[in-house]
Amino acid sequence: MSGPIWGMTQMCCGRCGIEFAVPDSFYEERRKRGPALGWHCPNGHPRVFKESETDELKRERDRLQQQLAQKDDEIAQQRRYREEAERRHIAAKGQITKLRNRVAHGVCPCCNRTFDNLARHMATKHPSFSADAARDQAPKGASS
Repeated sequence: MSGPIWGMTQMCCGRCGIEFAVPDSFYEERRKRGPALGWHCPNGHPRVFKESETDELKRERDRLQQQLAQKDDEIAQQRRYREEAERRHIAAKGQITKLRNRVAHGVCPCCNRTFDNLARHMATKHPSFSADAARDQAPKGASS
């Protein structure tokens, strides 16, 4: 081709070697969009700008950063779940300790009255209530 043409970009087909010119805007759009947007030389050969290695590495870096951020979010969520479960466990243990202390001081777990002989009271007034039933009534997740 002879001399530059203003507003046009000169190109050469890598397959057939024909020289041709395309508008600068056409060239820039194809260059920017890379393999997603191709064109043909005047002889009909398909042409495409391949993604540069730098762009490919940047895309890979961004993808890995996104995966890392996602994993960090998952770790933080699991940590919150664990902390919440620990708080529930501590609260349940506290309730069990509270109930044991009340029973040790003679307070009936069913009617909340105080008795000198709590065992006799339980046997006569609450015969269906047993130690197993008390364990079943304890909050879930709590163990001594």
